[in-house]
Amino acid sequence: MQRLAFLICLLISVSVCAQDKQPVSVTDMLKIKSIGNVTLSPDGSRAAFTVTEIENDGDSKWDYRYVTRLWMVPTDGSSAPRQLTTRDNASQPAWSPDGKQLAFTRAADGKAQIFLLSLDGGEARQLTKYKYGASSPRWSPDGKQILFACNIPMADLIKDSVLNPEGKIPVWPYEKPGFDRNEQLRPLTAKANPDGSIEEVRAYLNNNVTDKKARVINKLNFQDELNINGDLGFIHFFVTGTQPGDSPVAVTHGFYSFASAGYTPDGKQLVLSAHIDSLQHPNRALENEIYIANADGSGLRRIIGKDKMVYSSPTISPSGKWMAFQVSETSFVRVPQLAVMPVNGSEKDIVYIPFDRSKANITWSGDENYLYITAPANGGFPLYRVNVKTKQVEQLTDYNSGIGSFDIVNNKLVFVKTEVASPFELYLADGSAKNAKRISSFNYDWVKTKQLSFPEKKTFTNDKGMTIEYWMMKPANYTPGKKYPVVLEIHGGPSAMWGPGESSMWHEYQFFCSKGYGVVYCNPRGSGGYGEKFLRANINDWGRGPSGDVLTALDKTVKEGWIDTSKMVVTGGSYAGYLVAWIIAHDHRFKAACSQRGVYDLSTFFGEGNAWRLVPNYFGGYPWEAAAKANLQRESPITYVQNIKTPYIIFHGDNDRRTGFVESEMLYRSLKVLGRPVEYVRHPNASHEITRSGDNRQRIDQMLRTWEFFERWIK
Repeated sequence: MQRLAFLICLLISVSVCAQDKQPVSVTDMLKIKSIGNVTLSPDGSRAAFTVTEIENDGDSKWDYRYVTRLWMVPTDGSSAPRQLTTRDNASQPAWSPDGKQLAFTRAADGKAQIFLLSLDGGEARQLTKYKYGASSPRWSPDGKQILFACNIPMADLIKDSVLNPEGKIPVWPYEKPGFDRNEQLRPLTAKANPDGSIEEVRAYLNNNVTDKKARVINKLNFQDELNINGDLGFIHFFVTGTQPGDSPVAVTHGFYSFASAGYTPDGKQLVLSAHIDSLQHPNRALENEIYIANADGSGLRRIIGKDKMVYSSPTISPSGKWMAFQVSETSFVRVPQLAVMPVNGSEKDIVYIPFDRSKANITWSGDENYLYITAPANGGFPLYRVNVKTKQVEQLTDYNSGIGSFDIVNNKLVFVKTEVASPFELYLADGSAKNAKRISSFNYDWVKTKQLSFPEKKTFTNDKGMTIEYWMMKPANYTPGKKYPVVLEIHGGPSAMWGPGESSMWHEYQFFCSKGYGVVYCNPRGSGGYGEKFLRANINDWGRGPSGDVLTALDKTVKEGWIDTSKMVVTGGSYAGYLVAWIIAHDHRFKAACSQRGVYDLSTFFGEGNAWRLVPNYFGGYPWEAAAKANLQRESPITYVQNIKTPYIIFHGDNDRRTGFVESEMLYRSLKVLGRPVEYVRHPNASHEITRSGDNRQRIDQMLRTWEFFERWIK
């Protein structure tokens, strides 16, 4: 009897606790604090990192802004994290070799500049006031200099008497039609006159460009994320002393962009990655090579590089003897290989480490026995440890979480973890990721008061014999025996991957579950996280195959018995916006549908979007080539627009240049002419990143507007 009474009390207690928890609201999005840029002090005793949070923007009740600040925490667990900076937007922390200072970047007079913060106390002091800005600070091993990067417009680089004292111009063709050489790039000496000589007219026309009355486009990649852009810029690296007023000195030169640069451990050399080719316009060169130079930039020589290959992410071992890096073909639809070679070696010395996942954050252990990496895999973003000698890859964390930024020093591992129980927290563990301990509560405390839905993982085998993983989340207020509406969520990319370890969808899933919906999502063929064969399984098949996978995941969830099949809706963004349109043009089971920032006509997407290289990489050619043209027409949802009858809401950002906003205008107008139930929403000034890092009021608007539209049709 006593045991029965105890169990009854326990059940009542659990029930009361569950009732006390609150549903996830749309404005809970504003509470999420994200953590990044984890870096350990040289002795491993402290970790610096950034925290990005959302605050009210001025006096507005409804508008919000992102603010990023520096924090620090001891790695002995003796105290909680403490905030180091109070002013807005400090990022990219870098420890001085003696562990007494942090270099970081912050905007000053409209450009990123480097600041120094003494950990003995006091305010941060501005180190650089460079006219081109300064970012990505790296200390020299002796602590006497800081290496940094900046982006220099070509027009400025040509006329800069310090960086280009000889007034050189690019050797590669600028591709301005009608000119055999690049002489037109030199500053004009003629006086602007619209009625004058040809040189005076050219000076007048140049003034119109300077005054933003005209944009002249001669480059291939003319779209950035927000606009069209005819200018070229080059990333170069500089060194400066550690005292305010020290003049930066360039260590890279020429009309090329350097992707990365870092010191060797002895401080005598720099290892850089770039593509230096005098025969190709930078927009046409997809290759990348790895170079080494003296610390002042002299003696530049190539370590490794090859035609149609990308060598990237060079990381030097603590002794300076070895270099880890990644290598892949220039095709976008590939999984790069992890490789190690002696810094002074050659291609024949390369040792490849088999691991069929996309690697990131390559980090050497202090004893050089291991490489630590993160990789998307099976719905999570685990941390892995690679034994350099045996080539064995050891998974250190699970598939139900995601490891973001991390660092390891003296067998102390500090990392950011995403899981369903909390979108971002900081953890401390040993070098094998064992004995992990949460050392922050940036989200944990408020999330534990919320009624969460936890995903259940399932699998099936598709028509290609591939194992497809999918997850179902029941409504937060789920009661056995009842039936509920469901939203089928689809990811973009198409090479993205969703799962419990993916942070960007944490809030949206929980929001819909709190509104009484179930959520189903899966990783169809073509997703990342399952190896190169799986990644390439949607080549020339963006529609039929992937839609079959996501619909099968839904069908199998329906068989679980808790879904009301008269109340099913579907949503997705980017490539998933495409796939939503494809699905509702071929299947009519959904009561309503939502596409965000999608692609609907692959031929016009080739010209509209800055992601245009997806067209030749996935469909075998260009819109004017017969075979590719047939593929693009077959795979474009607009080809089947007359079959779309599902109530449909379409979103796009006004300034989205990744997919191109005319894509959605064309789809909307077509459906409107056909008299179909369609609504079109444009968000002013929004880019493709609206739902991830865009204006928070617009993020809330898009989520609420989607839910409200679904409610119209499932009531």
